[in-house]
This record gives sequence, C-alpha cells and structure tokens, in this order.
Amino acid sequence: QVTLVESGGGLVQPGGSLRLSCAASGTIFSIGDMGWYRQAPGKQRELVARITSSDATNYADSVKGRFTIFRDNGKKTVSLQMNSLKPEDTAVYYCNADRVVMRVRTYFDVWGQGTLVTVSH
Repeated sequence: QVTLVESGGGLVQPGGSLRLSCAASGTIFSIGDMGWYRQAPGKQRELVARITSSDATNYADSVKGRFTIFRDNGKKTVSLQMNSLKPEDTAVYYCNADRVVMRVRTYFDVWGQGTLVTVSH
C-alpha cells in the first residue's frame, strides 16, 4: 500500500508564504509525475503545479511567478513553495502522483488526504 501525506498548511496573511510538503510512504522503487491540486469551497479541484520525474514543471497561470514546485526523488517527496499568497489561494491542497512503482505492484493516480491553506487577515 502506498500513501501520500501532506503537511505545511495553515493560516497565513495576504502576502505571506507557506511551504507544503508531501511524502510518499512504502517500499517505493520510483514515482512518475507528481503534482499539487487545490479545491476551494464550492469549486472544482484544479491543477496548481506538476513536476515530472525529470523535473520539468508546469503551473497554473494564477500561480506563475509566485509558487515553485520541486521534488526530491531520493526522499520520495514533492514540495510547493507558495509566496505572495492571496485570499483566492485559500483551498484544500492535495498531493498527487500519477504512478508509484512498488515491489509488488504499481499504483496509479494516488492522492493525499489534503491540507488546508487559508489566506486571510
């Protein structure tokens, strides 16, 4: 069984910064693309940023220049550095891996449980 565990959410004032982290647990051989998605109240889940196993990245237009995604393949982690946060960034942020190769099987489209980010005075 593979799990993704997010951490780092919380309350921050507009203009502030937060770093989200996501760690994959289990006996893992490799992980494919990883990403961060978010879902605000009453809205659909949307892509925030993704990073491939070779560190190619793409970002939602709304976060370009403010957020940075990076990964550590050795530690099986992906992180999201969020700067210049705005109230509209308030959402539950979810970590995702499109493929996790383990000893006994490969898992596809794996999600974490989510971590809440609130940007408010």
